[in-house]
Amino acid sequence: MPELDPVIHAESRLRTLTTLNEVGENNRIAFTKLQKLLEMTAGNLSTHLRKLETAGYVEVTKTIEGRTPATYVGITPEGKAAYARYRRNLKDLLSGLS
Repeated sequence: MPELDPVIHAESRLRTLTTLNEVGENNRIAFTKLQKLLEMTAGNLSTHLRKLETAGYVEVTKTIEGRTPATYVGITPEGKAAYARYRRNLKDLLSGLS
């Protein structure tokens, strides 16, 4: 039976990786925009991003734009591969393949 990556399997992290895989230039998006798209609090999103970052699936970059701090989140090549594997395993699981 195919195994689902427990880091990705949590609903909020799955939604986050799905969004990062589909939007933004180079699959990178401003934290605040991602927060609005996912309708999550900043604290909740930060917690899930930390877990994804620890796994090497996302990269969080903090910069200064003018005089304002800005945070960007992007999916890493490892994150893209893990997401593709998760989707494939989920499809196999749902179709009864082992």
